[in-house]
Parts: sequence; structure tokens; C-alpha cells
Amino acid sequence: MFFLKELPTEIMLNKYTSDLTNDEKNSIIEALRIMRQASLLIRSIETYFSAHDLSQLRFLILIVIDREPNRSSLYPHEIASRLDVSRPVLTRTLKSLIEDGLLTSSNDETDKRAKKITLTKKGITCLSKVIPGYFNEINKLME
Repeated sequence: MFFLKELPTEIMLNKYTSDLTNDEKNSIIEALRIMRQASLLIRSIETYFSAHDLSQLRFLILIVIDREPNRSSLYPHEIASRLDVSRPVLTRTLKSLIEDGLLTSSNDETDKRAKKITLTKKGITCLSKVIPGYFNEINKLME
């Protein structure tokens, strides 16, 4: 999160970046603006997810499974490779999604040690209810 409400002034920027070109200084200012907007968007999305008993990670796991073409399930290691979270965090989150009935876990037919993670009807319904509002939160910031 970027918690700075007011960005550094031009005077402050000049004080610490005298060795940079105007283009470089403008790039820094633009990056700070982007970081601020992204922070506001993340807060808005977190509030939205919270109202739907989701977190950003829970939502992203559902999305990662749903967006796979020609597949209805993924292995945990495949989900992990698509997200930037630690293995223990992913394992706990998958477990909570299964307990909440949004996902199921089943043994792979060829390797009984491997688990396949699949969206349930409840998980699909959850996504269909949440995604339009999620896109709306993004759109509000972009207007």
C-alpha cells in the first residue's frame, strides 16, 4: 500500500534529485501518482471483497481456476505458480475455500498423491456475482 495522501512537491523533488533530468523527474512524479491510484484501488477492492466474504487472495484463486481454457481443475502447484504467495498461505487459503464450499479437492486418477482443485457450483455462482462489481470498482478509478 502507498499511504502518502499528498505527493512530494516539485521543490522537494528538486532538492533530492538535482542530478536527474526533467524527464526522469517527471517519470518519478508519474510513478508516484500511479502508486497512489493503485493504493486507492486496492483499498476499494478489499472493501468490496470483504462485503462478499472474500479476500483478494481467495478471489484470485477462484479466478485462476476459472480462467483456464479447456480445464475445470488445477493442481495446487499450478495455482501457486500463477500467484505470488507462499506455499503455506496458499495451502491455508485453499483449505478455507474448500471448507466454505467454493472449491473441491479430489485425487488425481493417475497419481493418488496429487490433488485436483475444482470450482464448485457455489464457487462459480460466487464469481458470477462478484466479478461485475470487481470490474466496476476498477472502472470507477479509471474514469
